[in-house]
Amino acid sequence: MSKVEDILSQMDKVVKDPKKAVKDYINETGHKVIGCFPEYCPEEIVYAANMLPVGLWGGQVEIDRAKSYLPAFACSLIQASLELGIKGDYNDISGVIIPSLCDTLKCIGQDWKVSVPNIPLIQIVYPHNRKIDAGIRLLESEYIKIKMKLEEIGGHKISDEDISKSIDIYNKHRKIMRKFTEVANKHLDIITPLKRHRVIKSSYFMDKVKHTKLVEELITELNKMDKFKCNGKRVILTGIMAEPDELLTIMEDNGLYVVGDNLAQETLQFSTDVPEKGDSINRLAKAWANIEGFSLAYDPQKKRGDILIGLAKKNNADGVVVSMLKFCDPEEFDYPVYKAQLEDEDIPMLYLEIDQQQLNSEQARTRIQAFKEILD
Repeated sequence: MSKVEDILSQMDKVVKDPKKAVKDYINETGHKVIGCFPEYCPEEIVYAANMLPVGLWGGQVEIDRAKSYLPAFACSLIQASLELGIKGDYNDISGVIIPSLCDTLKCIGQDWKVSVPNIPLIQIVYPHNRKIDAGIRLLESEYIKIKMKLEEIGGHKISDEDISKSIDIYNKHRKIMRKFTEVANKHLDIITPLKRHRVIKSSYFMDKVKHTKLVEELITELNKMDKFKCNGKRVILTGIMAEPDELLTIMEDNGLYVVGDNLAQETLQFSTDVPEKGDSINRLAKAWANIEGFSLAYDPQKKRGDILIGLAKKNNADGVVVSMLKFCDPEEFDYPVYKAQLEDEDIPMLYLEIDQQQLNSEQARTRIQAFKEILD
């Protein structure tokens, strides 16, 4: 097994069995774990508390008990996350942070208190007007509340210096991940759509220092190899997430290569660094204000279309694939705007409605095959 294959295999194992990865972390370090609901949480504060922030991004599970708390039109991502909590899959974590970023997330906090009472809830309200001083100050106060609750769970104070060190670690990770996405485009034969996804997703279940080191090693090994001449079609992904994994496998089977994304689960997590100046909480609040192209972050100027066009041109993409999470209102509201912008630029686009629990992907396969024929 080559060094590249070994690194990718390590990441695959973490993504395929995150529960084991979390258990191993607890056994090795003795530290606590905090779950972070989609789509954006101040992980740096959790890390500064000497606890591991773990992304709770649902999974393929039969939705049963969560139906008692959520309506049928709630998105599959949140339904799955609640179902896993009720079933006990999250029992190793010592608390959960739920951001109130959409209508479903605003409601699920109360559902969590009732259905998973053994795991403390930390809810956070993000300001709608996030770029003005009042919005930044409001978010600072929310982050301070989170810090205080994490201090209760951890049993010790979190200093400004602790958070600053954590920010440095995360900013380094962001830079390395951006570098990885650039290098991956030179080796699309190795970093397939699914492997690219798993390299990024594995960071949700690993210590950031360890993950950064692994990605650095992966980049070094890839740079030793000859650049791959891509004869397929290059695409950009946009949406909340591109799951289940079978969708990415179908793209690969049809010669579609992912060369960039605007996914909330992927690149949007590391596209913007935390600013360097100011006290740590203020810097984190400003980081949220600086995020662009994210449907759950208020954007009256609707920059997402321009961002997608820029990504397509920068990476010589042949088209854009929209991974529309079923019943996600913020994503549906954004779609008509950037659709018109992409059409104005004559950039082909494929719309895929996805459900994390879908068992049959044949309809998606047919649509992807047709899209590939259009690009050809």
